[in-house]
Amino acid sequence: MARIVSIHSFRGGTGKSNTAANLSALLSKHGQRVGVIDTDIQSPGIHVLFGLEPNSMKNTLNDYLWGDCTIAESAYDVTVPDFKTGEGAVYLVPSKSSAEDIARVLREGYDVRLLRSGLQDLVKAYNLDYVLIDTHPGLNEETLLALAMSNLLLLVLRPDQQDFQGTAVVLDLARKLRVPKILMLINRVLASVDVEDLKRQVESIYSNEIGAVLPNCEEMMQLGSSDLFAVRYPDHPLSQEMDRLVRQIVAIG
Repeated sequence: MARIVSIHSFRGGTGKSNTAANLSALLSKHGQRVGVIDTDIQSPGIHVLFGLEPNSMKNTLNDYLWGDCTIAESAYDVTVPDFKTGEGAVYLVPSKSSAEDIARVLREGYDVRLLRSGLQDLVKAYNLDYVLIDTHPGLNEETLLALAMSNLLLLVLRPDQQDFQGTAVVLDLARKLRVPKILMLINRVLASVDVEDLKRQVESIYSNEIGAVLPNCEEMMQLGSSDLFAVRYPDHPLSQEMDRLVRQIVAIG
């Protein structure tokens, strides 16, 4: 049975989509078959990291939710051939990024229950081991559904007081929804910060396990979401820390 992993943050700008995209590529490197669903319909963008142009996306999650295609027809093979192992693969279900389509979502909404059935259909269609859900920041109906469906929640935050307060709300909700496993991921940590001290502080505040501490780096800024960092810089400490997190995710089962 496929494992459902939600990557979520209380605020935007935490690096959530970058994290989801790179973890999916690293999972494929470990021989896993992965689906990635961009449920951040109001502000989509993960397709950019995989090099998908809007005019090349015939079908998207929006089209599935509006009944115009199946979920499998909205998935794109974005596997990096030289980066995968064995049967490893990555399939992305993007959301439309045009102003017209975003406005339609905001105006008309959609039946979020279709996300659950669509996820199951996607797993069957592509024989997936994992589904990574790139959520919309904050809390809304589809976020609640994603958390409720998850076997694992990766809660992304920066070492920032606003993030600290908002994350507490999400963490409390995830516990009430009885998400089986929650790992916190501290992102964009400056080189001057004592990582072990930061981990102790955050674990003390939230009484929750830290999955990874990802360093802030100039190379990520220079890349500007034009590629997958772990593929471009496989030996970088940031990539190595993400790979360590992937090993932990696989070990959880």
